[in-house]
Amino acid sequence: MNLKQVYEGWKNYLLPDEKKKAFIEEVSDHRMSICNKCEENSENKKNYSNLRPDAHCTKCGCTLAPKTKCLSCKCPLEKWDSVIEPEYE
Repeated sequence: MNLKQVYEGWKNYLLPDEKKKAFIEEVSDHRMSICNKCEENSENKKNYSNLRPDAHCTKCGCTLAPKTKCLSCKCPLEKWDSVIEPEYE
C-alpha cells in the first residue's frame, strides 16, 4: 500500500464521491465481513485492543475502516482484491 492508496482510503471514508458512494459502501461492507472473521484483525487477537483503539490489520497495520474503502487496495493476506487497477484511480 502506497501513500496514494492511504489517501484514497481516507478520502473515501471521510468524503466519498457522491457518484461512487453506494459502490464504495458495498465494496467496504463485503470486505469488512471478511476482515471481521480474520485472525489478523486486531479485534480478534487478545491484548491488541489495548494497543490501539481502532480495528486494524495486524499484518499490514492499516485501519480497517478506510482500508476497506480504498478501491485500488488489496488485502495483504489475499482475502480480497482491488476492484480497480491502482493506476486508474
